[in-house]
Amino acid sequence: MATPPLADVDPSPGAAQTGLHARLLEQLGTAICSGRLVAGSVLYIDELVDRYAVSRSVVREVLRVLASMGLVDTRRRVGTQIRPASSWNVFDPQLIRWRLASGDRIAQLRSLTELRTAVEPQAASLAAERATPDAASDLVGLAAKMWAAGKAGNQDEFLRLDIEFHRQVLISSGNEMFVKLQELVAEVLTGRHHYELMPHHPDEQALQHHADVAQAILRHDGGRAREAMVHIMEQALNEMKSIWEQAGEPRRD
Repeated sequence: MATPPLADVDPSPGAAQTGLHARLLEQLGTAICSGRLVAGSVLYIDELVDRYAVSRSVVREVLRVLASMGLVDTRRRVGTQIRPASSWNVFDPQLIRWRLASGDRIAQLRSLTELRTAVEPQAASLAAERATPDAASDLVGLAAKMWAAGKAGNQDEFLRLDIEFHRQVLISSGNEMFVKLQELVAEVLTGRHHYELMPHHPDEQALQHHADVAQAILRHDGGRAREAMVHIMEQALNEMKSIWEQAGEPRRD
């Protein structure tokens, strides 16, 4: 992989080390997730030091981070080997960002959207049972603000509110496993927004479904909360299916 050495480094030694680490991690992580560094290929510390003009300690630390994500495996007398995608920690938010930045973007969005479809309706149902009165009221307020931002065409504000709405539903579910998925939901929403895979003006029905989820949680109506969240997920899935078809990927009905 012919990648130029890193440049424009902060002159402060501590900041320089941090900057070099972050940049090298980004370069290698993106290269692996994009397939430019294929599974089975081997990375050697000395070669990385020369290619990227960084210290051995920076390279070692970056490789440790990549290993923690399941992207590489370091073996004595062999070097650091790129692992197949089946070994990756696909729930790592940074890995998700790298995949969204690669040619694997549509497949990553599909996986995340399908995961949300399986989890968030149940989270909404549980939130109707477990949300505090203040948390439920906050959800109603967020839904109202989403409506205003959506109608005004304020995409950045709508994205912020949308992420917060779904984060609060997951938190209010009271299920610690669901709560841990909030970063993944934020990544898929941010990714769709960043790569212009969202409608410029949210569908009015989608805005209504968010309001319905919030009102159902406020009224402790788990069945209605689940149903309304199912509608949100179905709409997201249908929007993504049209994108998959445009990208030449088959529908999974």
